[in-house]
Amino acid sequence: MGHVRSTTVTSVPGSNNPSRRGRRSSTMGGMPLNDMPWWRWRSNVRSALHMLSDPSFQEECWLAGREGYGDVTDAVYRLVEDTWLDSWSAEKYVGTIFRDSQEAALVDVAVLRVLRILHQVGPDAPVSAYLEHHGWPEAVRAAREAHVRLAAADGEDPDAPPRSLELLRIMTRAA
Repeated sequence: MGHVRSTTVTSVPGSNNPSRRGRRSSTMGGMPLNDMPWWRWRSNVRSALHMLSDPSFQEECWLAGREGYGDVTDAVYRLVEDTWLDSWSAEKYVGTIFRDSQEAALVDVAVLRVLRILHQVGPDAPVSAYLEHHGWPEAVRAAREAHVRLAAADGEDPDAPPRSLELLRIMTRAA
């Protein structure tokens, strides 16, 4: 699969959501310099894919405006911010974030589908604009395939409900 070519997601002005950090780390040889360990990147990608892959969660949390789970744009930020998956293929991370090329290919498909919709409806669109978009069911399917593969590889139940952003922060602070 080729490199992901799309406009980079930028911070939403005035956003106080901690999953929307407005700037990226500097780079060396094209790879981001970041002190975040690879397993934290995987946790963020998995969290985003999990939320993007679960229509019941989207209705009960995002559409209902439930606190602690962010929104569609927050999930997209977790998916692409530190990994730059909006600029290049997940294949670049095989052996670090992703275990194999199949995981990477599934993530690439999900990223492409979700970013296409984000760019069409805009990062500040209401959740309903995403959920009602004609391409959303395919984006959800792609995210589900990637989520299931990554969760199974990590020995976790892909059908467990998504974790809150606070729990994700606690988990990625540990170890």
